[in-house]
Amino acid sequence: MHIAIAGNIGSGKTTLTRLLGKHYKYEPHFEDVENNPYLNDFYNEMQRWSFNLQVYFLNSRFRQVNNFRESGKNVIQDRTIYEDAFIFAPNLHEMGLMTTRDFENYISLFQLMDSFIKPPDLLIYLKASVPVLVNQIQQRGRDYENSIRIDYLQKLNDRYESWISEYDKGKLLIIDVDNNSFHTEAEDLGQIINSIDAEINGLF
Repeated sequence: MHIAIAGNIGSGKTTLTRLLGKHYKYEPHFEDVENNPYLNDFYNEMQRWSFNLQVYFLNSRFRQVNNFRESGKNVIQDRTIYEDAFIFAPNLHEMGLMTTRDFENYISLFQLMDSFIKPPDLLIYLKASVPVLVNQIQQRGRDYENSIRIDYLQKLNDRYESWISEYDKGKLLIIDVDNNSFHTEAEDLGQIINSIDAEINGLF
């Protein structure tokens, strides 16, 4: 079983991955944030480092997905390879922070990788408004996120909504983070778990 959690920066993906991993006894897999050699440079100089960062993420997540299938374990993944290709890279290109040449090269690489991977059995999308994202980003206090702009988060949110509205690769569960405090309220987490159980049972 492969469950993946998608959502904008600050939506609570890492927290939910940890909580669900503990509940289901699934192996959690997180974004490679601490060891990412490009993140700090990217947030300080987006245009210079956007392509490098996106290729790093693409490579990292491709390896992750391949490892999931080879291991045969039940896993929960923090962020998907699709978000890199359908949210972050196109947004950087549209904002003029990634050249058309680099973007086309990137998309070509993603399409090749996509032909070799299997989508998650269940995708959970954490839907959150920009004020909620900003609040949660500030609470966790990562230095490299201090310079993230409001308009950047809004553009990402718009792309997430567009992508999710057309997602057809498998089962999809949408969680409204504005009205669900799963990180502090056990009852709210319980509602998510009940919804996941219903989706998982429908897979068999």
